[in-house]
Amino acid sequence: MTQWGSCELGEQGYSPIEILRHFYGDDLYINTAEQISGIPASWPGADLTVGSSGEKVRQIQEQLDTISGIYTAIPPVTPDGIYGPATARSVEVFQSVFGLPETGAVDFATWYKISHIYVGITRIAELS
Repeated sequence: MTQWGSCELGEQGYSPIEILRHFYGDDLYINTAEQISGIPASWPGADLTVGSSGEKVRQIQEQLDTISGIYTAIPPVTPDGIYGPATARSVEVFQSVFGLPETGAVDFATWYKISHIYVGITRIAELS
């Protein structure tokens, strides 16, 4: 918006909402929330494999368990935060069903495919 003069308005002390209202009208408002829930978290930055543990493992287990309720070929998982053989097997079947390399490890591609399917089946991406 610098081409429209928003920089000059900022330099004059206008707040971001005042700048937006300058361009889009006074009835513009910003809605805030204490916490947004149901949005899957980002990939942890390292593959999850047998022996991994923690919240990211629990999150992927919860998502896989939910997915297994719809895609019944995928074995259900108990979300305990420990990446054991049962989680690896569920991941491997998930990867098979969705055309990913069947490694049993949650890499970048598998993490986001699980998140994508989870969002789709739980409908958290839809407005109500």
